[in-house]
Amino acid sequence: MNWSDEIQNWYLQHKRGLPWRNTTDAYTIWLSEVILQQTRVEQGMPYFYRFLEKYPDVTAFAKATEDEILKLWQGLGYYSRGRNMLTTARQILEDKEGIFPTTYNELIKLKGIGEYTAAAISSFAADEAKAVVDGNVYRVLARWFGVEEPINSPAGKKLFQTLADEVLDRKHPGQHNQAMMEFGAMLCKPKNPDCPICPVREACNAYQTNRINLLPVKLKTVKIRERYFNYFLINQEDKLLLNKRSMNDIWANMYDLPLIETAAYTPIENLAALPEFKSFFGDEAAIISTSPIRKHVLTHQRIFAHFIHLQLKSAEINMQPSWFYTSFDSLEKLAMPKIIYQFLNEFHHLHGMQSQLLF
Repeated sequence: MNWSDEIQNWYLQHKRGLPWRNTTDAYTIWLSEVILQQTRVEQGMPYFYRFLEKYPDVTAFAKATEDEILKLWQGLGYYSRGRNMLTTARQILEDKEGIFPTTYNELIKLKGIGEYTAAAISSFAADEAKAVVDGNVYRVLARWFGVEEPINSPAGKKLFQTLADEVLDRKHPGQHNQAMMEFGAMLCKPKNPDCPICPVREACNAYQTNRINLLPVKLKTVKIRERYFNYFLINQEDKLLLNKRSMNDIWANMYDLPLIETAAYTPIENLAALPEFKSFFGDEAAIISTSPIRKHVLTHQRIFAHFIHLQLKSAEINMQPSWFYTSFDSLEKLAMPKIIYQFLNEFHHLHGMQSQLLF
């Protein structure tokens, strides 16, 4: 059995008609690959189309502002991807006159493009013989070869790259890589893989040894940090007080509301007694309403957000350098974390504001 041939035959019969598979344009492939990292195809597809429509080539992308990119990226998560893409696009415009490179050796030198992305672009755009190893490929290789080395250990990463290089079809590397990734996504799935219809199951180590659900192995090294964000909504007629986040935390350079972070859930009466609260808003700030706690899950953090609507008896508040007032109508131009723009939309509708919808 030629394992790669079998998987490629399966791919040609069952592959999804994804738009980036019908092009060898390196920019389009790069756009799809970065958007789909840590994102399901169904979620990422609309973003892919929106970005390609607004920025049809790398030069157009490079000329965008960070705020414009983050706004278009809003809701997709892992916002550092969008910022890194802007850096990459500007580097290509400056150093390569807007011509997107297609060789692995050129691509790997670009900021924000790692081994996986460089291999994917070079093999799909130029049919370069570089094996792509993503989560789907890790799973296929681990089960086929019966590898128990953790995929996220240094030794595991090296081993799986070696295996991927060994099985690569060097005559058709682009198609081979696409087939491997699609096979893992559609058939050799993490849970309930379709082993009964798998064309290569008879030689699959995990299938033969009944270890399908045990492979691949992954080290659990991530410690989840829990954070409690107490957000304050302060509006003056059609203006809202916003905060621009720093570069040194999650949601870097995006916009949210003024907040006080606490180590644990803090009842509102205790929150109003904090020195920070009094320093920001004075002694006479009135609480109009509070929201239920909302949970927002990130890769390494769980955010518990509490929204408190304040009415200030004095217009004088201790404005912080990152705070500013803006009209409700202008909110649609600002990139915000999902939990913020969802709340503001609900607030907007609940209070029957006359301005246009926020998002």
